[in-house]
Amino acid sequence: MDRAIEDFIEAEFNASRQTIAALYDDRAYREAAAAVADLYTGRLRAGSKLLFAGNGGSAGDAQHIAGEFVSRFHFDRPGLAAIALSTDTSIMTAIGNDYGYERVFSRQIEALGQTGDVLTVLSTSGNSPNILKAIEAAKERGITVVGMTGGTGGKMAGLCDHLLVAPSPVTPRIQECHLVTYHLLCALVEARMFGKLA
Repeated sequence: MDRAIEDFIEAEFNASRQTIAALYDDRAYREAAAAVADLYTGRLRAGSKLLFAGNGGSAGDAQHIAGEFVSRFHFDRPGLAAIALSTDTSIMTAIGNDYGYERVFSRQIEALGQTGDVLTVLSTSGNSPNILKAIEAAKERGITVVGMTGGTGGKMAGLCDHLLVAPSPVTPRIQECHLVTYHLLCALVEARMFGKLA
């Protein structure tokens, strides 16, 4: 392998490792994640649902986490009510065409969201206009908002009920932290809901 390529790969792995280590060492982040898992568990037990929204890679993350809840994570168990708002292209393009892209999530929340639900928004910058509108729509309906972001948290930092801020301003590092976090949330909720953890 060419030395320049080898150095580049090593630098990328090291950056990832250092960011995940910083996440692991952040006790406040761990406590915030545990609080979100408690919130998810309580609302699911009460018959409410989890909604997830994000753009680009974060849309993929929203779909990933919803899939883990609906299908399974570590073991077989009943499905859990979770919806990714980035999956229905007919709905998204209709809203984008009729109302503008800024409303692709807020309009779905108006249609599907109910008091007691939880909306989790994923935005590496915390400034995506359609995410900010989604938060606004959720608040109007008594829906609790969890934010997953990075850097300073952006505009959504002061709008969310619970906030998980990855310890990096770099998009791929933030997304790596989000992956670890939502896998942790899935594992905790699954264990709490189905008797593997008190």
